[in-house]
Amino acid sequence: MADISNFELLSSIDDPSDLRKLEVRQLPQLCDELRHDIINELSVNPGHLASSLGVVELTVALHYVYDTPYDRLVWDVGHQAYGHKILTGRRKEFCTNRKLHGIRPFPSPLESEYDTFTCGHASNSISAALGMAVAARLHGEKRNVVAIIGDGAMSGGLAFEGINNASAIPNDMLIILNDNDMSIDKSVGGMRKYLLELTTNDTYNALRYKISRKLFDWGILNENRRKGIIRFNNSVKSMLTKQKNMFEGMDIRYFGPVDGHDVVELVRVFRVIKDMKGPKLLHVHTKKGKGYKPAEKNATVWHAPGRFDAMSGEILVPDADVSLPPKFQNVFGNTLLELAQANDKIVGVTPAMPTGCSMNIMMKALPNRTFDVGIAEGHAVTFSAGMAKDGLMPFCNVYSSFMQRAYDNIIHDAAILNLDMVLCLDRAGLVGEDGPTHHGAFDMAYLRPIPNLTISSPYDEHELRKLMYTAQLPGKGVFVIRYPRGRGSRIDWQCPFEEVPVGRGRKLKDGKDVALLSIGPIGVEAAKGIRLAEAKASVEGRCLSVAHYDMRFLKPIDTHILDEVAEKFDKVVTVEDGVLEGGLGSAVLEYFSDHGKALEVKRIGIPDTFVEHGTVEQLRKIVGMDKDAISDALLGI
Repeated sequence: MADISNFELLSSIDDPSDLRKLEVRQLPQLCDELRHDIINELSVNPGHLASSLGVVELTVALHYVYDTPYDRLVWDVGHQAYGHKILTGRRKEFCTNRKLHGIRPFPSPLESEYDTFTCGHASNSISAALGMAVAARLHGEKRNVVAIIGDGAMSGGLAFEGINNASAIPNDMLIILNDNDMSIDKSVGGMRKYLLELTTNDTYNALRYKISRKLFDWGILNENRRKGIIRFNNSVKSMLTKQKNMFEGMDIRYFGPVDGHDVVELVRVFRVIKDMKGPKLLHVHTKKGKGYKPAEKNATVWHAPGRFDAMSGEILVPDADVSLPPKFQNVFGNTLLELAQANDKIVGVTPAMPTGCSMNIMMKALPNRTFDVGIAEGHAVTFSAGMAKDGLMPFCNVYSSFMQRAYDNIIHDAAILNLDMVLCLDRAGLVGEDGPTHHGAFDMAYLRPIPNLTISSPYDEHELRKLMYTAQLPGKGVFVIRYPRGRGSRIDWQCPFEEVPVGRGRKLKDGKDVALLSIGPIGVEAAKGIRLAEAKASVEGRCLSVAHYDMRFLKPIDTHILDEVAEKFDKVVTVEDGVLEGGLGSAVLEYFSDHGKALEVKRIGIPDTFVEHGTVEQLRKIVGMDKDAISDALLGI
């Protein structure tokens, strides 16, 4: 834990009730202390820095004005919630953030009553907050509900679905649009400032409310007429300020934009609009990395920078070691550019993750053929399908857990037409410290039932390159390639391109006692487990000979390998970095059952639970899929 003994105010706050004892004039100092605490903590225990620094003042103001946890704060994504965690009773434990058995990486009701809803994936806050607002109304509770959503998350379709519904259902929720990059409204001149001051003036709003109540009582004003007046009000405001916003005509009262780093002004505005009836939206301008110059200058790099020197701002990158294999995403990025330079039909698509998935490599070299569509996974797939329908070859790269949001798009817009396109699922399997919302655990299980899909996973970097080359050849249909986060296993990752026969695996090692079938890079861990098991058996004075098959494809599965295994072995172990229900092990059992093959099968994979956060090595050990567990399974079968 960072030493905050010199933090006069922060050290005295154990929960928001302590915060609310402060005077407003003390809040800027508290914000400074909170910001420095976040910087100090994350310099030694990495996490999401820039986003959390950008909302320090907003977080303090919200907890100062609203009666949390009774009042609900619904955070979107959760990258920005470290200040929230520190102020809500987790200051002393924050040093365990993202560590095994420590503070969760994102807000979760399973951790704290101040965390009102699941965070991790973008764009769900408005819908969830609306549900809570309606529940409060039906329960007769005077509970305030606030959704805090960033401009990036606003590009997700679910956010617009929530806003649309919020305009139709009676509610008093507040939506805070944290605008730290994309300017939805251009702030112009004195008229904008005047109208902001007018619309957040206590006297003005008290008079406005009194008049509206009288008109309701007299039968002159009803709900439909009220909504019409709000639309008219927004239109007049837009005309006078020469600015337009997407909320015009949606029956949502709009305020802003306001300076998101003026905590005193934020408190004033929140106090004014807190008890206003009907849905409201406050547009707040903030800066990612605020208060820390290196992060302000390059918010992308400082989104999650790893360890760094808090004083100098130097990111502490481990010494370059030429003996270390590259990251899978970097092999993907370089290979994609290589393929695209040879095939002018190839285009790249990513939903707001060009750096994370290394599509920025192609984006820099071929910007006209690379598309960042924002946080919109469903759109990314359908957009890619549209390009594929008219002759292009899209490589659509989406993190595995995020692709869950595009399930219908895969079926309806890609698979039915059997389009030639490639779905690259980065971060497949256990991802580590980001935890259950980000583990790519379900992709093989949820994709396997869909017709017209080829589902593959490379054993190593060479296989990734070969599968990418194969996928872009004509007539391959919807081709899925899944691969994990982090480094591979080969230093010599570059290799000549070679077509891989679809639906054919390969034998990596002969054996006569047990057959191990693996898919994807977890096969490297399985190979270690095989060597360990055979060595242990030898020490015990018995012989154990294990055959190892790299299946490569989940669909179509290599039936030649399965027939060979059924003929030569009585015992089989399957290993996969995905959920056991519906994955490789299930496919193998189904085939053996359908063809009357009575074999003993031991399945190793992710169990039927949401796996916590920790390092990949720690989590593999916990769920029983590290080399030791694989060795034990081979010895025990």
